Amino acid sequence: MAGWSAVSPGTDLSRHARVLTRVHDAVIGGSPPPVAPRRVVQRSWSRVLGMGLDPGRPNARDPLPLDAVEARRRRSALSLVVDELRQVLVSVADASHFLVVVTDADGVVLWREGAAATRLRADRLGFAEGATWTEAAVGTNAIGTALAEAAPVQLFSAEHFEQAQHPWYCSAAPIHSPVTGELLGVVDVSGPALTLHPAIGALVETSVRLAESRLARRHEQRLERLRRSADPVLAGVRGPSLLLDDDGWVASASGVCAPARLAAPRPDRVMAVAGLGLCTPERLAEGWLVRPHGPRAPLTAELDLAGSPVLRVSAGGQPWSAALTRRQAQVLVLVSAAGRAGLSAGALSRGLFGDEQHVVSARAEVSRLRRVVGDLVGTAPYRLADGVALTVLRPD
Repeated sequence: MAGWSAVSPGTDLSRHARVLTRVHDAVIGGSPPPVAPRRVVQRSWSRVLGMGLDPGRPNARDPLPLDAVEARRRRSALSLVVDELRQVLVSVADASHFLVVVTDADGVVLWREGAAATRLRADRLGFAEGATWTEAAVGTNAIGTALAEAAPVQLFSAEHFEQAQHPWYCSAAPIHSPVTGELLGVVDVSGPALTLHPAIGALVETSVRLAESRLARRHEQRLERLRRSADPVLAGVRGPSLLLDDDGWVASASGVCAPARLAAPRPDRVMAVAGLGLCTPERLAEGWLVRPHGPRAPLTAELDLAGSPVLRVSAGGQPWSAALTRRQAQVLVLVSAAGRAGLSAGALSRGLFGDEQHVVSARAEVSRLRRVVGDLVGTAPYRLADGVALTVLRPD
């Protein structure tokens, strides 16, 4: 397991649990610990202590009623793959005395299965369907800390903030949509601390890869259905055009070399598409037909920073404008200044935050910008699209 294991192979788990208890008690009590906690644990404890949670008693789980849990299950994209996750994990869980838990992006437990005796212990802990397991609700735990860190997390024994959770280990990893990139939820495997096996983390990683690959396959099938349903209409379309799904993925392209994905189409806004100019999205079957307003023309863009940032775009004399936030304007200026070489996520993080520790935030800022400006900004690396010329008008 790469880099996020709570224990090294061959560790004496009982002895390690006793050391961690002394570390936990010292840090919570404001004394120097015998050894420093792992960095991920240190960061989480710092966040949780700032929230004022009490480690000596179970904090409120506030479980949702069953009908609310059912509604969240129906809305969750993970409902499409939860049966396959069960096939991979639950038979092992029954034999190995651990729980398999799947939450949504809010940290609400939607599905929980595993050995009966372990489920009973989890019930007494409030680790049940409908309960919220974020750091803000129950302190440092693998689910909540994985959500906070946007990364896989394994915790062992007294690395948990609440003392009631010390008899447990937990290994959790986020699942992201391969279609939109958004966080869908977390897969977690938890069990009695002294039963932690080195293979648990690899099992969680495998289940996440399985879920994401199955979601990607389902998306490919939806694109194929979109192509088939739109074929009769596309046969009569003259000139260059694109067929997109609701998330901006290109199902087919005619007369233009298109990337795999553009900004998600909106019925109330023209799209700036490199190579086509300004285009109008038209609803077609379960997707969108995108074609230019008129003859192709280079895109010229002007970012006005004299007041609230405004981006003005024109192609062949057809104007389009959008208001930007200060942060979106800052991203656009940095990307433009990088020229054709573009910026990596790390370089953009340095430009926005002064270091490379905010790569996830930098990527999110680009995603928000692209929702507004479309593919004027390309990815991998981040740069202005081919054929786009940007002028920045500054206050001075």
